[in-house]
Amino acid sequence: MQCSLMTIKRKLSGQYQVYPAESSSTLFKLLEKFTPELILLDINMPDVDGYETLKKLKEDERYSGIPVVFLTSSNDKKSVFKGLNLGAADYIIKPFDTVNLITCIEKHLAAAHMDNISQDSEDENKPRILAVDDVTGSLKAIQLALRGKYRVHTISRPECVIDFLKLKKPELILLDYLMPVLNGFELIAMIRELPDYKKTPIIMLTSEGTLNHIKEAVSLGASDFIVKPFKDNELNEKVAKYIKVNAES
Repeated sequence: MQCSLMTIKRKLSGQYQVYPAESSSTLFKLLEKFTPELILLDINMPDVDGYETLKKLKEDERYSGIPVVFLTSSNDKKSVFKGLNLGAADYIIKPFDTVNLITCIEKHLAAAHMDNISQDSEDENKPRILAVDDVTGSLKAIQLALRGKYRVHTISRPECVIDFLKLKKPELILLDYLMPVLNGFELIAMIRELPDYKKTPIIMLTSEGTLNHIKEAVSLGASDFIVKPFKDNELNEKVAKYIKVNAES
């Protein structure tokens, strides 16, 4: 098991941050610390098997939306059918081809992103908010804090933000500072260059709450600043304030 986990990590580490978990209990301990964008799950594990683990994930609203791909040596049709019927996004047989595995991962990450972009229906008349943070657990916390009042779209890959803004026009943007590829300050500058987003409220969310950070964020065009971990009422008050100001201007 440990050897297989290290092989997977070695083959994927050039593309992703990979966190090995040798058992179901270890997985749920990791999930208390952060929320991944996708889970690769074996069926045969030392404590609880992959089927029961997937059931637990789907029953918890914090994790039910995470794509789960079975990566296992169980290759009979009954196992494949059972895994997909329980809600797995895909099923890959070991030994796996690295290129095919990466293609599968990218497909399901992209699908999750597009599902987020297409969020509409009964929330049509609610203000649209975009939250950007590479930690998906933080995005879930934002969604839970603002649910019922706004349409909250989330993006965990900052490099996807500009494409999103060309498709949807949020009334407010919540933006983390510390992110890979593009940090929040770099993104503010890029967003403010777009003609439709010169005055859109942008609230920075970060654990770096120093005076210098606040000054730099404001100088680049941030409207306000919230230090993480935030309180739900604080987030709601600031969002409501800027949504109202933006509507009146």
